[in-house]
Amino acid sequence: MIIVDKRNISGIPFLHIVKEENKDKALPLVFFIHGFTSAKEHNLHFAYLLAEKGIRAVLPEAAYHGDREKELSREQLSSRFWAIVTNEIKELDILKQHLHQENLIDSGRIGVAGTSMGGIVTLGALTQYDWITAAVSLMGCPSYVELFDEQLALIKKKQLEVPVTEEQIAQQREELKQFDLSLQPEKLNTRPLLFWHGKLDSVVPFAPARRFYESVMPQYEKRPDLLQFIADERAGHKVSREGLLRTVEWFDTHL
Repeated sequence: MIIVDKRNISGIPFLHIVKEENKDKALPLVFFIHGFTSAKEHNLHFAYLLAEKGIRAVLPEAAYHGDREKELSREQLSSRFWAIVTNEIKELDILKQHLHQENLIDSGRIGVAGTSMGGIVTLGALTQYDWITAAVSLMGCPSYVELFDEQLALIKKKQLEVPVTEEQIAQQREELKQFDLSLQPEKLNTRPLLFWHGKLDSVVPFAPARRFYESVMPQYEKRPDLLQFIADERAGHKVSREGLLRTVEWFDTHL
């Protein structure tokens, strides 16, 4: 039987999914991060299939989402997008340290994955943590600064009010550089990385992820099996069943 345990560590709510007989054993671990305006429970199908493979799955709740939701308008939430992303990256380390102290991680085998905002978090986390063994980006973007600039240009085009000063915008843009994988691709260090992205995605653009993938292919020349990109010709901003199954297969292989 697979169990779903609702927990909270250091104010971070998360779901802990694992086979009952494996609950107290050291296992490979996958953090799976939800998308913008979504919640941890929405990715239980990924967690279930990972648990069936003998992997421990942890689904954290991002700030201002799900159990941590505040009474914010869509515009107020959108203005906090990058703060949510970078906070989630930092909170991954808190959860990892806790699980490590409980001796629940087998030989440091840790995967990180996520959809949309969760994919963006995943790619940013690769710049910060060498303890990540393998990763999957589902509809994510490694180019933080480029995406930030595109978002800002869209806001200005729509003549929407920006609730921050030009100085604050410049400061946030500068801070994002440290998490931008496209600016420091060497930090991949040939770790297994799978991309899945729909070519018709109108929310997170397809092109930056594909362009980044092609730019780092030379790093994986001796191990091309460790870098893959699945481009779904018909998909928009929704992960297909193939994307789900290939994610589970990726971690089953590389963890």
